[in-house]
Amino acid sequence: MLYYACLLGGRCDTPQVLAREKEVNQQEEVLLLGFWENDDPQEEEKARSILNIVSPLGASLALHAVDCRQPKLAHNEFLNDILNEHVHMERDFINFKVSHENDAERDSSTRRTKFSFLDYPFLLTCANKVVALTYDNRIRMYREQRQAIITSLFHSTPFMSPFLRLSVRRDHLIEDALSGLELIAMQDPTAFKKQLHVEFDGEQGLDEGGLSKEFFQLITEQLLNQDFGMFIHDKTTNQLWFNPIPFESEREFSLIGMLLGLAIYNGIILNVAFPNVLYRKLLGKIGTLDDLEQSHPIIYRSLRQMLVYEGDDFTDTFMVPFQIAYNDVCGNTVTHDLILDGSRHLVAQENKALFADLYADYLLNQSIDRQFRAFKRGFQLVTEESPLRWLFRPDEVELLVCGRQGELHFSEMEETTRYDGGFSSESETVKHLWSVLHSLSQDEKRLFLQFTTGSDRIPVGGLSKLKLVIARNGPDSERLPTAHTCFNVLLLPDYLSCEKLREKLLKAIQNAKGFGMM
Repeated sequence: MLYYACLLGGRCDTPQVLAREKEVNQQEEVLLLGFWENDDPQEEEKARSILNIVSPLGASLALHAVDCRQPKLAHNEFLNDILNEHVHMERDFINFKVSHENDAERDSSTRRTKFSFLDYPFLLTCANKVVALTYDNRIRMYREQRQAIITSLFHSTPFMSPFLRLSVRRDHLIEDALSGLELIAMQDPTAFKKQLHVEFDGEQGLDEGGLSKEFFQLITEQLLNQDFGMFIHDKTTNQLWFNPIPFESEREFSLIGMLLGLAIYNGIILNVAFPNVLYRKLLGKIGTLDDLEQSHPIIYRSLRQMLVYEGDDFTDTFMVPFQIAYNDVCGNTVTHDLILDGSRHLVAQENKALFADLYADYLLNQSIDRQFRAFKRGFQLVTEESPLRWLFRPDEVELLVCGRQGELHFSEMEETTRYDGGFSSESETVKHLWSVLHSLSQDEKRLFLQFTTGSDRIPVGGLSKLKLVIARNGPDSERLPTAHTCFNVLLLPDYLSCEKLREKLLKAIQNAKGFGMM
């Protein structure tokens, strides 16, 4: 009750905004559940129960955590350290899963009889919620694998792969990924619940996670490149936002959405930089003036300056029409009237708040509606049954997708690192390695993370969650260190000197790209 009291007492979205969001979300839910029209009705009910998870108190108040922008007490104040340290997430997840699947069985006598802390996600750290989400994803993967094997063995149907296989050519990455994922979406969208296996055409290598990481890295670099025309880079925030007049069709935006969903589903961190409002919109919210502060800070400051100005000479001072102007990717100026004949009506003291709201709504919602709907549709194809929307706030979804940027301190990773092949924490080469790693610059540390794990981002829960393995790879030699990014394993020859180790390691991490390096 205290938690919801803090939400109610905080700064929440207006009833008008909530009503509009409800209407939009209901329309999208109908389209989303259309993917279940040929399935078992019980499965459809289970899908609906996951989409509509809400606490009894939250339901009675018609309030969700994401509706409150600034609670009276910060969300972190409700985290229970002792609970998060000792909670048994596997058992808790089972209780949560059983309870909500029973919700779909309306006459079930066991409905909602199991207690789960996941019904109160504000008590849990993001790291523990990630553990629960991982259990949910793995169960779906194993279920799909088992169903594919059973179908292939006992039914007269063509062989069904237990994995979501995607074969791509490096020089046609976007084209191959788009056609492959589109075909899967049309033929069998439930295949997105299988574990992703990527194959690069003409290259050897079994995907145990490393190839998928490389695939995501390469394709996001291409799709998010400003030259591709899908997104606009804001130099002030170093973030990307949808291009109102893109070169590409909805197919490419849907592909980006699918990639974000697949990255979460397969536990892969992406090197992307979107403002928080994108993740709010993915969770069913719409962009408002408050969101401009982070996504478009220069425009936000200009609008705030206008809103706080109380002078009688407002119109003469600002001389702003009810119109928005922006440049397309070719540098041409495009204008749009925010009201009928907006270019002929100047903003006045009495309607400046309306102008600011219409400006933000056009920039964050209307101008990118087609692009974002395709993006969200692709995202939901993968996450349609996931408890993601219930468990995570927008800032936590952002952490799931792209990890955390910040200063890297390898001491926490050192504490959880395991050793293999004859190495131990007391081995001289291992001591040399950590000495070298701690002395690296921040850029070099990111290169090392990229080299060993496939990502230079800090995962949810910190570097200790990476579980790095350092294995001895033969005696002293001229070979460079190598890595199995699938399993976060660093293969290190037993170099005799610290200087040689540093030289070989830097050469390896500065020239590592492609599976061929293995």
